[in-house]
Amino acid sequence: MLTMMEGYIHSTESCGTVDGPGIRFVVFFQGCPMRCRYCHNPDTWQPNVGKTMTVDEILTEMESKKEFYTHGGITCTGGEPLLQIDFLTELFTRCKELGIHTCLDTSGITYNEKPETLAKMDKLMAVTDLIMLDIKHIDPKTHQWLVAQPNEMILKFAEYTARKKVPLWIRHVLVPGITDKQEDLRNLGRFIGRLSNLQALDVLPYHTMGVVKYKNLGLDYPLKDVPAATKDEAIKAREIILEGAREGRHELVEELKAKQKQAE
Repeated sequence: MLTMMEGYIHSTESCGTVDGPGIRFVVFFQGCPMRCRYCHNPDTWQPNVGKTMTVDEILTEMESKKEFYTHGGITCTGGEPLLQIDFLTELFTRCKELGIHTCLDTSGITYNEKPETLAKMDKLMAVTDLIMLDIKHIDPKTHQWLVAQPNEMILKFAEYTARKKVPLWIRHVLVPGITDKQEDLRNLGRFIGRLSNLQALDVLPYHTMGVVKYKNLGLDYPLKDVPAATKDEAIKAREIILEGAREGRHELVEELKAKQKQAE
């Protein structure tokens, strides 16, 4: 049985450059309830297995290369860090005491509105400087097929982060024939455009680098016949999402004006 000061950690990376602002020390948490068909880290799925680390061990490892993180910080990813929310909160609390910028890279899949969950989430948000949220698909049925989980609570988590006023970066993987339909992209934009804490949008081209890892693990790769997306396709998709975001932001502003007028 692990204590509050220990977590199951898959691995760490010293110089992450795509995991938040600046150069980041990246901690990959073990365990994930999602089963994304394009996941390139299936070895992080199984919870409660592998290496255990204490908060002190993680910070000691980070301290050995602290000169790299002057304009960066720590990013916790996975797997799904929220599966180990108590350990994550302890880690981020210590980081804030040391003046280290904290970033949570998450799917938001563990979020729910039970009082005990919200209490833990509130505690975590208080020591989180940035959230990078992956929204896999805006359509509920396609999302369920794509990752074997519903998206209702993921979207509610996004709205929750806005209420908590934690800066938010949205990530969306562009998978040809699956997540690239214009209507879905525009609807995704409308949703995120209503989030007052939205600061950035990254559309990531789907790649096939996970194929080899699946083969080595003896797993069947679900999207083996799907081609990689191009950078140009990702750029065009981002433009469509941003168009939708502008529509969503306009709708939100008009709603707020209407409410204000009613209150007068």
